[in-house]
Amino acid sequence: MSGKNQHVVPQGEKWAIKGAGNSKATKVVDTQKEAIAVAREIAINQESEMFIHGQNGQIRERNTYGDDPFPPKG
Repeated sequence: MSGKNQHVVPQGEKWAIKGAGNSKATKVVDTQKEAIAVAREIAINQESEMFIHGQNGQIRERNTYGDDPFPPKG
């Protein structure tokens, strides 16, 4: 993986896309669906992972866009 992993997280009544370790959001949008689309594009461009968080903040889905060795190491 070369780029920062992208997280789709709730932010009040809206949804934010944040790079891993960033305190500020890359972008804030109205719907989770829109946030997922934006995060997916970033993750594909950076060959990283995308984590989708639910309204409660817990990760509910994760997708890898890049070099995903199968079977996984370890």
